[in-house]
Amino acid sequence: MKLSAVFSSSCYSSAIAKNALQPPSLITLPASAFLPPLSRKLSCRHGVSYNRLSFRGNSSFSSTAISSSKSDSQSQGSESFFRDTLRSMETVYLNRNPTAKSILELVSSVDDEQICYDHLAFRTFGVNGYGINSLASLFLDYGYTQKEELRFPAKKLKALWFSPPNSSSQDGGSGVNGPLPRVFISELLVDQLSPRAQEIIRKYTKKSGSGNKYAALASALGSLTWEKPLYSEFQQLAGESEYAAWTLVNGYALNHVTISTHRLKSNLRNIKSLNEFIKKNGFKLNSDGGVLKVSPDGLLLQSSTVADSMPFSFSDGVVESVPCSYIEFAERLVLPQYKNLSESEIKESHRRDGFEVGNADKIFESTSKEQLTRRA
Repeated sequence: MKLSAVFSSSCYSSAIAKNALQPPSLITLPASAFLPPLSRKLSCRHGVSYNRLSFRGNSSFSSTAISSSKSDSQSQGSESFFRDTLRSMETVYLNRNPTAKSILELVSSVDDEQICYDHLAFRTFGVNGYGINSLASLFLDYGYTQKEELRFPAKKLKALWFSPPNSSSQDGGSGVNGPLPRVFISELLVDQLSPRAQEIIRKYTKKSGSGNKYAALASALGSLTWEKPLYSEFQQLAGESEYAAWTLVNGYALNHVTISTHRLKSNLRNIKSLNEFIKKNGFKLNSDGGVLKVSPDGLLLQSSTVADSMPFSFSDGVVESVPCSYIEFAERLVLPQYKNLSESEIKESHRRDGFEVGNADKIFESTSKEQLTRRA
């Protein structure tokens, strides 16, 4: 299976590709880039399910059928737009991160694998309305449900994760065309940083004006909602919080996508086998806390690559390499109460859900200088 078939590019893909190596704030797309072509069809066969009117006798059949038909049409249209938005975010991500693109191609080439995403992750500044809520609104509007909060005191972060609507559990399709993934959004607790770091972050978010209202659009375009920063300010933030420095130059861009390994069909469905496969093909995995991160209950196993880097043109004319994004892998094991189910009976709902602070804390390090400069 070709990645070009799995992660189908739309009319905006070529425009993004031309700008893939440009700094985020320099990427521009034509207005027509976000008009979905009439010929495109979703690999997902079912739209988001809305409440339907029940039939109560023949006399009401005609009007009820029309109402139900309209509801279905609206449902398919709204999910189509939502998936187009995710697809654009994914296209920016793939064009900026050759490691992620190569690994997706590599895994999909094994036994014609279909790849499902476990979750998508974003980073934000928790100040001036630029935190979690600025991105979460998109997902909540399209049927996602807010779940648990996670705290990372040492990194001065908090995060929320969101579960997709139940209708997204259907089979078929890959990437953003497959089952809708969980969403993990973190935010930097800016008030806990030094006065100088706070000043820098507030400076750019303030200049952005109402940019936080367009977080999803910024992610889909691969653009910053604030001005390009000074290199000296990027360096200053990096010295205190690498998360802050990353967000300053990447904004709302996808921080990573995660392959759901247990949904693969080959031997790669075992995350340890997948890790070995990735390493044998020359890719470097995040070794912080060990390559394999395991939750205390032993049911959530995660690993990730080291982030790619890209040249960034700072506002003072300095061009330097900055960390971009990475790709993660997650295997969710079957919960103890469902151990007696046959393989054919096991569904995603029977597996370990949610996230683990200890695992996520180490996964964050995929963009750290220590991991990027590690030789082996």
